[in-house]
Amino acid sequence: MKKLKQLLIIMMCFTAVPVYAAPQNDSTGLPGDHFSLQGALDMFKQASSPEEFEKLINSPGKNVNNLDLNGDGEVDYIKVIDKTANSMHAFVLQVAVSETENQDIAVIELEKTGDTTAVLQIIGDEEIYGEKVIAEASEEGDEVNDDNGNSSPGNGPYAEDFETYRFVVNVFYWPAVRYVYRPAYVPWVSPWRWRHYPGWWKPWRPLSWHVFHPRRLHYNRHYAIVRTHRVAGAHRVYMPHRVSSVTVRTRTTVARNNYRVTRTKVTGPRGNTRVKTTVRKKGRRG
Repeated sequence: MKKLKQLLIIMMCFTAVPVYAAPQNDSTGLPGDHFSLQGALDMFKQASSPEEFEKLINSPGKNVNNLDLNGDGEVDYIKVIDKTANSMHAFVLQVAVSETENQDIAVIELEKTGDTTAVLQIIGDEEIYGEKVIAEASEEGDEVNDDNGNSSPGNGPYAEDFETYRFVVNVFYWPAVRYVYRPAYVPWVSPWRWRHYPGWWKPWRPLSWHVFHPRRLHYNRHYAIVRTHRVAGAHRVYMPHRVSSVTVRTRTTVARNNYRVTRTKVTGPRGNTRVKTTVRKKGRRG
């Protein structure tokens, strides 16, 4: 009986290892590990205005922002700036790294596609994520397709390798979207800057990746990472204003050099083709 108990304990230990080891393989070591693009979209959906959106993404209980770009041991305040032209909006999410430097984290790009329809995506900056990462609203259980039109369940093991198939979510009725399309709307430009932040803002010590990552996962259920950039006009509005920081680029050089992304076509036994994304992280010796 004693040997049987020891054997059961050993088997339980080996069974538990993958559960805790798996998240380690998902960490890129880049700042993007500490900001949830999907969470930011959820905050935008909840907000009644860009100003409220800025407050939500900077609230510790929301588990969206865990960035410390300048390494001072405190989470950074993210300001929101709306760059607009005609019916196109680019909401820039930006951190003041120092008195003289700012770094874009991501941009939410919004365009009207009709009188009561609009499309929206968030694009993570390549300095923060290692490449441009695009996320958009989705619906749980949607069928999704790869580039060749082959379908796979939206909640399957390779869901992140497929594009939304059935439809693109209409965001026109999100409160913040309705707000910015009012005739009297004045584009929001955050008044805050380096060491000048709102009275309610109390920075906290950033969480470790192993603690922060599980807290942000629930956002992934209704917001998908995709490869198709649907909001080209708003992106053209944004690009002349994109800002990056030499300090951030220098501090993340090693992590960016160790981060590699390759995408290959994979054909399954039934002839279905999907795009497999592989992130390669080099060891200390390269």
